[in-house]
Amino acid sequence: MENCIFCKIINRSLPARIIFEDEDTLAFHDINPQAPVHILIIPKKHIAGIADLEDGDRELIGKLILIARDQAKSLGLEGDGYRLVFNNGKFGGQQVYHLHLHLLGGRPLHWPPG
Repeated sequence: MENCIFCKIINRSLPARIIFEDEDTLAFHDINPQAPVHILIIPKKHIAGIADLEDGDRELIGKLILIARDQAKSLGLEGDGYRLVFNNGKFGGQQVYHLHLHLLGGRPLHWPPG
């Protein structure tokens, strides 16, 4: 998608502080962090939101969560905990319509979130 900010990060036409990449995924620091650690984990395949997932995406979605787990461990978040969030749609707080998983940590995160 030519106007998608995350697709532009994937193809390197926009910069990002990338911390992980493989053939299917990319993880990078959020440019507007809501916690001391705020990482976005995205599929390289453009998927606008949860409703756009296909049955064949099951492994990819599981992979995003496992990458978040591994990054949380490498960033020292395992002991105190962290939060994983998929925002979906306007009322869900989604601002970029490319599926992404937020990894937040480094401070107490309260509930409800907003």
